[in-house]
Amino acid sequence: MPERAARRVVVTGLGAVSSLGLGVEALVAAVRAGRSGIGPVEQFDANGFDHTLAGEVRDFVADDHLLRTDPARWGRSGQFAAAAARMAVADAGADPRALSAGRTASCFGTTNGESQVMERLAAELVAHGPGAVRPELADQADAGRIATAVAAELDLGGEALTFGTACAAANYAIGYAFDLLRNGRTDAALCGGADASNRATHAGFHRLGALAQDVPRPFDEERDGIVTAEGGVALLLETLEAALARGARIYAEILGYGVTCDASHMTNPDTASIAECIRLAQRDAGIKPEEVDYICAHGTGTRANDSTEVAAVRAVFGDTPPPISSIKSMLGHTMGAASGFGALVSCAAVHEGFLPPNATLRTVDPQFGPGVDAVGSVARKAEVRIAQNHGFAFGGNNAITLFGKVTN
Repeated sequence: MPERAARRVVVTGLGAVSSLGLGVEALVAAVRAGRSGIGPVEQFDANGFDHTLAGEVRDFVADDHLLRTDPARWGRSGQFAAAAARMAVADAGADPRALSAGRTASCFGTTNGESQVMERLAAELVAHGPGAVRPELADQADAGRIATAVAAELDLGGEALTFGTACAAANYAIGYAFDLLRNGRTDAALCGGADASNRATHAGFHRLGALAQDVPRPFDEERDGIVTAEGGVALLLETLEAALARGARIYAEILGYGVTCDASHMTNPDTASIAECIRLAQRDAGIKPEEVDYICAHGTGTRANDSTEVAAVRAVFGDTPPPISSIKSMLGHTMGAASGFGALVSCAAVHEGFLPPNATLRTVDPQFGPGVDAVGSVARKAEVRIAQNHGFAFGGNNAITLFGKVTN
Protein backbone atom coordinates (compact mmCIF):
# COMPACT_ATOMS: atom_id res chain seq x y z
CA MET A 1 0.00 0.00 0.00
CA PRO A 2 1.26 3.54 -0.69
CA GLU A 3 2.46 5.55 2.32
CA ARG A 4 0.05 8.15 3.63
CA ALA A 5 1.33 11.69 3.15
CA ALA A 6 2.40 13.37 6.37
CA ARG A 7 0.04 16.09 7.53
CA ARG A 8 1.35 19.63 8.04
CA VAL A 9 1.16 20.87 11.64
CA VAL A 10 0.76 24.46 12.82
CA VAL A 11 0.68 26.39 16.09
CA THR A 12 -2.59 28.27 16.58
CA GLY A 13 -2.61 29.01 20.31
CA LEU A 14 -0.04 30.06 22.92
CA GLY A 15 -0.34 30.21 26.71
CA ALA A 16 2.14 31.30 29.36
CA VAL A 17 2.40 31.45 33.13
CA SER A 18 5.68 33.25 33.71
CA SER A 19 7.66 35.71 35.77
CA LEU A 20 7.15 38.17 32.90
CA GLY A 21 3.38 37.96 33.10
CA LEU A 22 0.37 35.76 32.53
CA GLY A 23 -0.69 35.06 28.95
CA VAL A 24 1.14 35.27 25.66
CA GLU A 25 0.56 38.99 25.09
CA ALA A 26 2.12 39.97 28.42
CA LEU A 27 5.08 37.64 27.93
CA VAL A 28 5.88 38.68 24.36
CA ALA A 29 5.51 42.38 25.17
CA ALA A 30 7.95 41.98 28.07
CA VAL A 31 10.44 40.05 25.93
CA ARG A 32 10.30 42.63 23.15
CA ALA A 33 10.94 45.37 25.74
CA GLY A 34 13.82 43.43 27.32
CA ARG A 35 12.20 43.48 30.77
CA SER A 36 13.37 41.19 33.55
CA GLY A 37 11.19 38.82 35.58
CA ILE A 38 13.97 38.10 38.06
CA GLY A 39 13.68 39.18 41.70
CA PRO A 40 14.12 38.04 45.31
CA VAL A 41 13.16 34.44 46.11
CA GLU A 42 9.70 34.11 47.65
CA GLN A 43 8.68 30.50 46.96
CA PHE A 44 11.03 29.02 49.58
CA ASP A 45 13.23 30.04 52.48
CA ALA A 46 16.41 31.42 50.93
CA ASN A 47 18.24 31.89 54.23
CA GLY A 48 21.76 30.52 54.04
CA PHE A 49 22.11 30.94 50.28
CA ASP A 50 24.64 33.34 48.78
CA HIS A 51 22.37 33.71 45.73
CA THR A 52 18.80 34.73 46.49
CA LEU A 53 17.36 35.73 43.11
CA ALA A 54 14.91 33.69 41.04
CA GLY A 55 12.47 34.08 38.16
CA GLU A 56 9.25 33.41 40.05
CA VAL A 57 5.60 33.75 39.00
CA ARG A 58 4.32 36.48 41.31
CA ASP A 59 0.63 37.00 40.56
CA PHE A 60 -0.70 33.54 39.78
CA VAL A 61 -3.97 32.55 41.46
CA ALA A 62 -4.97 29.12 40.19
CA ASP A 63 -8.67 29.69 40.91
CA ASP A 64 -8.64 32.55 38.39
CA HIS A 65 -7.56 30.26 35.55
CA LEU A 66 -8.74 26.72 36.21
CA LEU A 67 -12.38 26.54 35.25
CA ARG A 68 -13.13 22.82 35.37
CA THR A 69 -10.88 21.34 38.04
CA ASP A 70 -10.19 22.03 41.70
CA PRO A 71 -6.71 23.58 42.04
CA ALA A 72 -6.32 21.83 45.41
CA ARG A 73 -6.05 18.52 43.54
CA TRP A 74 -2.87 19.53 41.76
CA GLY A 75 0.64 20.67 42.63
CA ARG A 76 1.97 24.02 41.45
CA SER A 77 3.59 22.55 38.32
CA GLY A 78 0.32 20.91 37.25
CA GLN A 79 -1.56 24.13 37.93
CA PHE A 80 0.90 26.04 35.73
CA ALA A 81 0.51 23.55 32.87
CA ALA A 82 -3.27 23.43 33.06
CA ALA A 83 -3.60 27.22 33.24
CA ALA A 84 -1.21 27.74 30.32
CA ALA A 85 -3.13 25.17 28.28
CA ARG A 86 -6.44 26.87 29.05
CA MET A 87 -4.88 30.16 27.91
CA ALA A 88 -3.59 28.58 24.69
CA VAL A 89 -7.04 27.28 23.81
CA ALA A 90 -8.57 30.71 24.42
CA ASP A 91 -5.78 32.41 22.46
CA ALA A 92 -6.48 30.10 19.52
CA GLY A 93 -10.20 30.85 19.57
CA ALA A 94 -10.74 27.09 19.66
CA ASP A 95 -13.89 25.45 20.99
CA PRO A 96 -12.96 23.46 24.13
CA ARG A 97 -15.94 21.19 23.48
CA ALA A 98 -14.53 20.25 20.07
CA LEU A 99 -11.14 19.47 21.61
CA SER A 100 -12.87 17.35 24.23
CA ALA A 101 -14.95 15.50 21.66
CA GLY A 102 -12.01 14.74 19.36
CA ARG A 103 -8.68 13.03 19.84
CA THR A 104 -6.63 15.71 21.61
CA ALA A 105 -3.34 14.78 23.26
CA SER A 106 -1.61 16.38 26.25
CA CYS A 107 2.20 16.26 26.09
CA PHE A 108 4.24 18.18 28.67
CA GLY A 109 7.83 18.22 29.87
CA THR A 110 9.31 18.76 33.30
CA THR A 111 12.62 18.61 35.15
CA ASN A 112 11.48 18.26 38.74
CA GLY A 113 7.83 17.20 38.46
CA GLU A 114 5.82 18.29 41.49
CA SER A 115 8.91 19.40 43.39
CA GLN A 116 7.11 21.52 45.96
CA VAL A 117 4.80 18.61 46.79
CA MET A 118 7.77 16.30 47.21
CA GLU A 119 9.44 18.77 49.57
CA ARG A 120 6.31 18.97 51.72
CA LEU A 121 6.02 15.18 51.76
CA ALA A 122 9.66 14.84 52.83
CA ALA A 123 9.19 17.41 55.60
CA GLU A 124 6.11 15.57 56.97
CA LEU A 125 7.89 12.23 56.80
CA VAL A 126 11.00 13.47 58.62
CA ALA A 127 9.04 15.38 61.26
CA HIS A 128 6.30 12.90 62.06
CA GLY A 129 7.00 9.57 60.39
CA PRO A 130 5.27 7.68 57.54
CA GLY A 131 1.91 7.54 59.30
CA ALA A 132 1.62 11.33 59.30
CA VAL A 133 1.98 11.75 55.53
CA ARG A 134 -1.31 13.05 54.13
CA PRO A 135 -2.78 10.81 51.41
CA GLU A 136 -4.10 13.80 49.47
CA LEU A 137 -0.57 15.23 49.32
CA ALA A 138 0.94 11.90 48.26
CA ASP A 139 -1.68 11.75 45.50
CA GLN A 140 -0.27 14.96 43.98
CA ALA A 141 3.35 13.79 43.88
CA ASP A 142 3.42 11.84 40.61
CA ALA A 143 5.15 13.90 37.91
CA GLY A 144 2.89 12.28 35.32
CA ARG A 145 0.02 14.30 36.73
CA ILE A 146 1.37 17.42 34.98
CA ALA A 147 0.06 16.25 31.60
CA THR A 148 -2.97 14.74 33.33
CA ALA A 149 -3.83 18.11 34.88
CA VAL A 150 -4.12 19.58 31.37
CA ALA A 151 -6.28 16.67 30.24
CA ALA A 152 -8.54 17.01 33.29
CA GLU A 153 -8.90 20.78 32.98
CA LEU A 154 -9.90 20.58 29.31
CA ASP A 155 -11.63 17.18 29.43
CA LEU A 156 -9.31 15.66 26.84
CA GLY A 157 -9.61 12.04 25.82
CA GLY A 158 -6.32 11.62 23.95
CA GLU A 159 -3.12 10.34 25.46
CA ALA A 160 -1.52 12.29 28.30
CA LEU A 161 2.24 11.95 28.53
CA THR A 162 4.78 13.73 30.72
CA PHE A 163 8.41 13.84 29.56
CA GLY A 164 11.16 13.86 32.19
CA THR A 165 14.11 14.76 29.99
CA ALA A 166 15.03 17.68 32.22
CA CYS A 167 15.63 21.08 30.67
CA ALA A 168 15.05 19.86 27.09
CA ALA A 169 11.76 18.20 28.05
CA ALA A 170 9.35 20.74 26.54
CA ASN A 171 11.00 20.36 23.13
CA TYR A 172 10.71 16.58 23.47
CA ALA A 173 7.00 17.04 24.23
CA ILE A 174 6.52 19.35 21.25
CA GLY A 175 8.34 16.95 18.93
CA TYR A 176 6.26 14.00 20.13
CA ALA A 177 3.01 15.93 19.74
CA PHE A 178 4.13 16.98 16.25
CA ASP A 179 4.65 13.32 15.33
CA LEU A 180 1.21 12.37 16.64
CA LEU A 181 -0.41 14.97 14.42
CA ARG A 182 1.60 14.56 11.24
CA ASN A 183 1.13 10.78 11.39
CA GLY A 184 -2.63 11.05 11.91
CA ARG A 185 -2.65 9.56 15.41
CA THR A 186 -4.39 12.54 16.98
CA ASP A 187 -6.52 15.48 15.85
CA ALA A 188 -4.95 18.20 18.02
CA ALA A 189 -2.44 18.47 20.84
CA LEU A 190 -1.57 20.71 23.74
CA CYS A 191 2.13 20.58 24.52
CA GLY A 192 4.79 22.45 26.44
CA GLY A 193 6.35 22.25 29.89
CA ALA A 194 6.04 23.24 33.53
CA ASP A 195 8.16 23.42 36.66
CA ALA A 196 7.77 25.15 40.02
CA SER A 197 10.58 26.78 41.97
CA ASN A 198 11.89 24.75 44.88
CA ARG A 199 14.66 24.89 47.43
CA ALA A 200 16.29 21.59 46.45
CA THR A 201 16.87 22.61 42.83
CA HIS A 202 18.24 25.98 43.91
CA ALA A 203 20.55 24.24 46.37
CA GLY A 204 21.69 21.76 43.73
CA PHE A 205 22.74 24.42 41.27
CA HIS A 206 24.33 26.33 44.15
CA ARG A 207 26.50 23.33 45.04
CA LEU A 208 27.44 22.88 41.38
CA GLY A 209 28.71 26.46 41.36
CA ALA A 210 26.31 27.25 38.52
CA LEU A 211 24.33 30.16 40.00
CA ALA A 212 24.99 33.70 38.77
CA GLN A 213 26.17 36.35 41.17
CA ASP A 214 23.31 38.59 40.08
CA VAL A 215 21.49 38.09 36.76
CA PRO A 216 22.20 35.58 33.98
CA ARG A 217 24.19 37.04 31.08
CA PRO A 218 24.06 34.58 28.18
CA PHE A 219 26.92 34.99 25.68
CA ASP A 220 28.51 37.81 27.70
CA GLU A 221 32.24 37.69 28.32
CA GLU A 222 31.58 38.01 32.08
CA ARG A 223 28.74 35.46 32.31
CA ASP A 224 28.90 33.37 35.48
CA GLY A 225 25.82 31.18 35.74
CA ILE A 226 22.07 30.70 35.77
CA VAL A 227 19.18 32.00 37.84
CA THR A 228 16.63 29.34 38.77
CA ALA A 229 13.08 30.05 37.67
CA GLU A 230 9.60 28.59 37.26
CA GLY A 231 6.63 28.72 34.92
CA GLY A 232 4.32 26.87 32.59
CA VAL A 233 3.92 27.17 28.82
CA ALA A 234 1.56 25.59 26.31
CA LEU A 235 1.18 25.46 22.53
CA LEU A 236 -1.97 24.31 20.78
CA LEU A 237 -1.11 22.29 17.68
CA GLU A 238 -3.54 21.55 14.85
CA THR A 239 -3.18 20.30 11.31
CA LEU A 240 -2.86 23.05 8.74
CA GLU A 241 -6.00 21.75 7.07
CA ALA A 242 -8.05 22.02 10.26
CA ALA A 243 -6.68 25.46 11.12
CA LEU A 244 -7.50 26.83 7.67
CA ALA A 245 -10.97 25.27 7.76
CA ARG A 246 -11.91 27.14 10.92
CA GLY A 247 -10.16 30.37 9.89
CA ALA A 248 -7.66 30.24 12.72
CA ARG A 249 -4.77 32.64 13.14
CA ILE A 250 -1.57 30.68 12.57
CA TYR A 251 1.55 31.70 14.45
CA ALA A 252 3.92 29.31 12.70
CA GLU A 253 4.26 25.89 11.15
CA ILE A 254 6.29 23.21 12.91
CA LEU A 255 8.80 22.17 10.28
CA GLY A 256 10.66 19.43 12.13
CA TYR A 257 12.68 18.45 15.17
CA GLY A 258 15.74 16.48 16.22
CA VAL A 259 16.91 14.72 19.39
CA THR A 260 20.24 13.27 20.50
CA CYS A 261 21.85 12.12 23.73
CA ASP A 262 25.50 12.84 24.51
CA ALA A 263 25.66 9.69 26.69
CA SER A 264 29.06 10.76 27.97
CA HIS A 265 28.71 13.11 30.96
CA MET A 266 25.88 14.04 33.30
CA THR A 267 26.40 17.80 33.16
CA ASN A 268 28.97 18.74 30.50
CA PRO A 269 27.41 19.48 27.08
CA ASP A 270 29.00 17.91 24.00
CA THR A 271 29.67 19.96 20.87
CA ALA A 272 29.48 17.09 18.37
CA SER A 273 26.22 15.72 19.77
CA ILE A 274 24.54 19.13 19.76
CA ALA A 275 25.75 19.80 16.21
CA GLU A 276 24.29 16.46 15.13
CA CYS A 277 21.00 17.36 16.82
CA ILE A 278 20.88 20.56 14.75
CA ARG A 279 21.55 18.59 11.56
CA LEU A 280 18.86 16.03 12.40
CA ALA A 281 16.29 18.75 13.04
CA GLN A 282 17.11 20.52 9.79
CA ARG A 283 17.03 17.24 7.86
CA ASP A 284 13.63 16.41 9.37
CA ALA A 285 12.39 19.87 8.35
CA GLY A 286 13.85 19.59 4.85
CA ILE A 287 15.79 22.84 5.15
CA LYS A 288 19.38 23.99 4.75
CA PRO A 289 21.37 25.89 7.42
CA GLU A 290 21.34 29.10 5.39
CA GLU A 291 17.54 29.17 5.52
CA VAL A 292 17.46 29.67 9.31
CA ASP A 293 16.93 33.33 10.24
CA TYR A 294 17.14 33.14 14.04
CA ILE A 295 18.36 30.79 16.78
CA CYS A 296 16.52 30.84 20.09
CA ALA A 297 19.39 29.49 22.14
CA HIS A 298 19.42 27.29 25.22
CA GLY A 299 21.81 30.00 26.42
CA THR A 300 21.94 29.38 30.17
CA GLY A 301 24.68 31.91 30.85
CA THR A 302 27.20 29.38 32.20
CA ARG A 303 30.72 29.39 30.78
CA ALA A 304 30.52 25.82 29.45
CA ASN A 305 27.01 25.85 27.99
CA ASP A 306 27.32 29.01 25.93
CA SER A 307 30.78 28.14 24.60
CA THR A 308 29.69 24.63 23.62
CA GLU A 309 26.47 25.88 22.04
CA VAL A 310 28.29 28.47 19.93
CA ALA A 311 30.85 25.87 18.86
CA ALA A 312 28.07 23.49 17.78
CA VAL A 313 26.33 26.28 15.88
CA ARG A 314 29.57 27.15 14.09
CA ALA A 315 30.08 23.48 13.20
CA VAL A 316 26.77 23.54 11.29
CA PHE A 317 26.47 27.13 10.08
CA GLY A 318 30.10 28.04 9.53
CA ASP A 319 31.63 31.46 10.15
CA THR A 320 28.43 33.50 9.85
CA PRO A 321 25.65 31.85 11.84
CA PRO A 322 22.23 33.51 12.07
CA PRO A 323 21.40 35.92 14.91
CA ILE A 324 21.20 34.19 18.29
CA SER A 325 19.75 35.15 21.66
CA SER A 326 18.55 33.64 24.93
CA ILE A 327 15.32 34.57 26.68
CA LYS A 328 16.81 33.20 29.91
CA SER A 329 18.38 36.63 30.20
CA MET A 330 14.87 37.79 31.18
CA LEU A 331 13.02 34.72 32.46
CA GLY A 332 15.83 32.88 34.19
CA HIS A 333 16.08 29.12 33.71
CA THR A 334 12.57 27.64 33.89
CA MET A 335 13.88 24.06 33.81
CA GLY A 336 11.47 21.72 32.00
CA ALA A 337 9.49 24.67 30.64
CA ALA A 338 12.56 26.42 29.20
CA SER A 339 12.48 25.15 25.61
CA GLY A 340 8.70 25.52 25.64
CA PHE A 341 9.09 29.23 26.33
CA GLY A 342 11.70 29.25 23.57
CA ALA A 343 9.16 27.66 21.23
CA LEU A 344 6.52 30.23 22.17
CA VAL A 345 8.89 33.15 21.58
CA SER A 346 10.11 31.58 18.33
CA CYS A 347 6.51 31.40 17.09
CA ALA A 348 5.98 35.03 18.09
CA ALA A 349 9.19 36.05 16.31
CA VAL A 350 8.02 34.35 13.11
CA HIS A 351 4.53 35.81 13.36
CA GLU A 352 5.43 39.37 14.41
CA GLY A 353 8.82 39.80 12.73
CA PHE A 354 11.38 40.49 15.45
CA LEU A 355 14.54 39.07 17.02
CA PRO A 356 14.25 38.62 20.82
CA PRO A 357 17.02 40.33 22.80
CA ASN A 358 19.78 39.16 25.09
CA ALA A 359 18.53 41.69 27.62
CA THR A 360 21.52 41.51 29.97
CA LEU A 361 24.25 41.34 27.32
CA ARG A 362 27.02 43.90 27.62
CA THR A 363 29.96 42.54 25.62
CA VAL A 364 29.89 39.38 23.50
CA ASP A 365 32.57 36.96 24.64
CA PRO A 366 35.48 37.52 22.21
CA GLN A 367 36.50 33.86 22.63
CA PHE A 368 33.51 32.93 20.45
CA GLY A 369 35.40 34.44 17.53
CA PRO A 370 34.13 36.86 14.87
CA GLY A 371 30.76 36.56 13.17
CA VAL A 372 28.59 35.69 16.20
CA ASP A 373 25.55 37.97 16.03
CA ALA A 374 24.24 37.83 19.60
CA VAL A 375 21.20 40.13 19.55
CA GLY A 376 21.74 43.10 21.84
CA SER A 377 19.79 44.25 24.86
CA VAL A 378 16.70 45.33 22.89
CA ALA A 379 14.62 43.46 20.32
CA ARG A 380 15.47 43.94 16.66
CA LYS A 381 12.92 44.16 13.87
CA ALA A 382 13.51 41.46 11.25
CA GLU A 383 11.72 39.03 9.00
CA VAL A 384 11.98 35.61 10.61
CA ARG A 385 10.94 32.96 8.10
CA ILE A 386 12.48 30.08 10.08
CA ALA A 387 13.38 30.01 13.78
CA GLN A 388 15.46 27.27 15.37
CA ASN A 389 14.74 26.58 19.05
CA HIS A 390 17.33 24.85 21.26
CA GLY A 391 16.84 22.76 24.38
CA PHE A 392 19.72 20.98 26.16
CA ALA A 393 19.70 19.17 29.49
CA PHE A 394 21.56 17.27 32.16
CA GLY A 395 22.00 13.67 31.15
CA GLY A 396 23.07 14.81 27.70
CA ASN A 397 19.52 15.17 26.39
CA ASN A 398 19.31 17.53 23.41
CA ALA A 399 16.16 18.50 21.51
CA ILE A 400 15.72 21.11 18.79
CA THR A 401 12.50 22.28 17.16
CA LEU A 402 12.10 24.34 13.99
CA PHE A 403 9.28 26.80 13.29
CA GLY A 404 8.52 28.63 10.05
CA LYS A 405 6.09 30.84 8.20
CA VAL A 406 3.32 28.93 6.48
CA THR A 407 4.00 28.70 2.75
CA ASN A 408 2.11 26.90 0.00
